[in-house]
Amino acid sequence: MNRVLGFFLGLGLISMGGVLMKVFSSAFEYGDVIPSKYTCEGEDISPPVRWEGAPEGTKSFVLIMDDPDAPLGTFTHWIVYDIPADVNELYENFPKTAEVKGIKQGINDFGRVGYGGPCPPKGHGYHRYFFRIYALDISSLGLPPEATREQVESKIKGHILGSGELMGRYKRD
Repeated sequence: MNRVLGFFLGLGLISMGGVLMKVFSSAFEYGDVIPSKYTCEGEDISPPVRWEGAPEGTKSFVLIMDDPDAPLGTFTHWIVYDIPADVNELYENFPKTAEVKGIKQGINDFGRVGYGGPCPPKGHGYHRYFFRIYALDISSLGLPPEATREQVESKIKGHILGSGELMGRYKRD
């Protein structure tokens, strides 16, 4: 994504599909550095992520966090799906278990369930980390816990009513 498009997404002026939703965290602002607490150099716990502005008819949400700047291509850090429509936040240190009160988590590119924090190669400069929320017109993807990103993305196609993103940056020296 080019800088201009990223800037307008950050301002909430462009949607990735359907209605634009606002995604934010009390831990960092759009484009800011992600505190080390949420990275492999800290506690490696998930930051709090909240969203608002879900379109009418939303039945569930999906969250996908990734790093498009990874050396071997986009690296997936977190996949959460079957988030009920009445939930608008994943709290800090969300459990790294396959299912939490019906909310399912997939396998990240570290090969683990749940959140895996930013951990770019040392000296590689800043990487961007996108937390994308998708509002869906279905209540469940019909997938078991520990699904892959590819499985989740194939199930949300044609069901996205709205979306939004939060982007943070991180580097290791």
